[in-house]
Amino acid sequence: MRTITLAAALSLVAGAALAADPIEGIWQTQPDEGSVALVQITPCGPAFCGTIMRTFKGTEEYRSPNIGKQIVIDMVPSGSGAYAGKVLRPADNKIYNGKASVSGTAMKLSGCVAGGLICKSQSWTKLK
Repeated sequence: MRTITLAAALSLVAGAALAADPIEGIWQTQPDEGSVALVQITPCGPAFCGTIMRTFKGTEEYRSPNIGKQIVIDMVPSGSGAYAGKVLRPADNKIYNGKASVSGTAMKLSGCVAGGLICKSQSWTKLK
C-alpha cells in the first residue's frame, strides 16, 4: 500500500514539474521601430529569460542584428501571472526594470526608469 501511495505522489510531482509556466513559450512582440520579433521564453535558473529567435519588417523576415539577444532577463514569478525582472529594448539597447503580466495568450510587458515613474509597455501574443 505504501509503495502505491509513494508512486502516486511521485507521479503527481513529476506531472507538476512538466507543466509549463504560463510565461514559457514563443511570443510575438508588437511592432517597435517598424519591426516585430518572435521571442522564446524559457527557464533560466529560478527565473525566466526570453531570446529573440526571428525578426520581421512587415510580412518579410529579415536577419536583424538583434537575433540571439536576450531581451527578457531574469523574470521571477510574483504570483497570479505577474513577473518582475529586467527587459532590454533593442531600439535603444538599454536595459530597464521590467514587469510582465500573463493572461492566457496575452502578455503585457513594461520597462520603467526613474523608480517606475516613466514606463513604456507592449502587448505580446503567445504563438505556442
